Amino acid sequence: VQLQASGGGLVQPGGSLRLSCAASGSVFSIRRMAWYRQAPEKQRELVAAITTSGTTNYADSVKGRFIISRDNAKNTVYLQMNSLKPEDTAVYYCNAQVLQGINLYDYWGQGTLVTVSS
Repeated sequence: VQLQASGGGLVQPGGSLRLSCAASGSVFSIRRMAWYRQAPEKQRELVAAITTSGTTNYADSVKGRFIISRDNAKNTVYLQMNSLKPEDTAVYYCNAQVLQGINLYDYWGQGTLVTVSS
């Protein structure tokens, strides 16, 4: 599975951005897709995830502001980020959990930088 992320950039506080992550390869084996982020000198953290059945979960810090969705026809997952705050500044990574045999493996896309600043 290959993941191609896009959509990062510079935005003012209160603004919005939409990240996209296109999956290719053995997409039928993907069980969950997610966005993680890593701010400078901090550990990578889960932002939002969506399963193949459409179940979503969010980090408490983004609930009510971010929305994760997927377009199965395009094998693409999106992260709509609204009401952005400076503390949302981080490199955002797309993640796919892929079932291979009886095990789940993590695949990662390249990071995309989101900077929230005035």
